[in-house]
Amino acid sequence: MTKKHVALLFGGNSSEHDVSKRSAQNYYQAIAASGKYDITVFAIAQNGYFLDPESSKRVLALEEEQPIVDAFMAKVDTQDPLARISALREAGDFDIFFPVVHGNLGEDGTLQGLFRLLNKPFVGAPLRGHAVSFDKAMTKELLTVNHIRNTNYVVLDEKTAQDWTWDKVVATFGDVVFVKAANQGSSVGISRATSAEEFTAALADSFQYDYKVLVEQAVKGPRELEVGVIGNDEPLVSEIGAHAVPNQGDGDGWYDYNNKFVDNSAVQFEIPANLPAAVTKEVKDMALQAYKVLNLRGEARMDFLLDENNVPYLGEPNTLPGFTNMSLFKRLWDYSDIDNVALVEKMITYGFEEFEKNAKLSYQFVTLGEEKIGKFN
Repeated sequence: MTKKHVALLFGGNSSEHDVSKRSAQNYYQAIAASGKYDITVFAIAQNGYFLDPESSKRVLALEEEQPIVDAFMAKVDTQDPLARISALREAGDFDIFFPVVHGNLGEDGTLQGLFRLLNKPFVGAPLRGHAVSFDKAMTKELLTVNHIRNTNYVVLDEKTAQDWTWDKVVATFGDVVFVKAANQGSSVGISRATSAEEFTAALADSFQYDYKVLVEQAVKGPRELEVGVIGNDEPLVSEIGAHAVPNQGDGDGWYDYNNKFVDNSAVQFEIPANLPAAVTKEVKDMALQAYKVLNLRGEARMDFLLDENNVPYLGEPNTLPGFTNMSLFKRLWDYSDIDNVALVEKMITYGFEEFEKNAKLSYQFVTLGEEKIGKFN
């Protein structure tokens, strides 16, 4: 039986570049362990260039990256308009793309547009699903109009932000808010504000990353929950995971970038989360509804906040969740009796199924004849 050829993409130009490397290592090991696939890896350097497979293997092995990139760039014809993706041509044909590029490029729909142009199957959500879900403002608008509970918020640009004094923020949302760049991931460009000074600093930080910023009402006494979802038309939902950082309840602790990816030794995890049966059902139902509303496929992680009265609020989706050893998404499926090898096999299968389904859609057009223009008065 001929093995399918998987092109595993990782890296990218986002703040989650190094996280992507670690996720890709785990995915590579799981794909290889299945014995069903040949794998070619492509690292996307922080300058946006696809590296050749040999260089990419060295990056995946966590060798020092910059010398590898420098040596590769010395051989590249940067005048070639397709230079950034020219390494793909050197690797021969392959059957499916498996993107593990967190943040920009991978989760904003950019790579998925490339895959469509190349007419190749790929793992994960389509362009629309990624693009909409990556934009926190658009996500919340879709959740709200579909009656999926989420926190109160306002979307600001640099001009409208001038009208939002701290007094107005407190009157609208209370004296604890989160300020978020609309198009960033993994807690980058996100701050907790409890005073006018912190709010001003938070806006300045978020506007470094996007021209659109959300101000969100904080949930009182929150528990943070995460749910994995995989599949296409009939998705599966994992067990619910809960986590808490020190001083999170009424203090200033929260699940930031450091807790997610650098040092989560102080984070307390609970899988499955100890919740009333009715809350467990509601959270899973909300996760499924949001997955479908946002046009997601393949895999996603849904993040929730549970308030002091056990009322769940959907925080945001993550359309390409981390798969590092610290990532809760990876652990959720272990506790749901789907190990890493079985998980990647399902994800790859979903990618082929979605491609075959979409191939049946018609894009025929009517040939235009001679133009006959009406009269204008």
